[in-house]
Amino acid sequence: MARQAEQQRQSGDYAGAAASLERSLRIAPREAYLWNRLARVRLEQGQAAQAGNLASRSNDLAGDTPDVKQDNWRVIAESKRRSGDIAGATEAEKRASGN
Repeated sequence: MARQAEQQRQSGDYAGAAASLERSLRIAPREAYLWNRLARVRLEQGQAAQAGNLASRSNDLAGDTPDVKQDNWRVIAESKRRSGDIAGATEAEKRASGN
């Protein structure tokens, strides 16, 4: 289901990708990667605040998966930037780069 959602996202079918990911999350609600992908879709849909929240949830579940956490911090940085929180965006970018 995640692969299908990624294909939908890449082809611009953000609503379809979100629906596929939401179905997957009903099956595996503790899967950080799925939350991360949904955050990325929401960001691309222009729903920056929701994207930041979803990325934070993914980080809470990510455990020892640095690439997922790194992408979550990038989503959070962009979410903060779009809301005008430049300091928060800068801090999130530092976290994304491991600093």
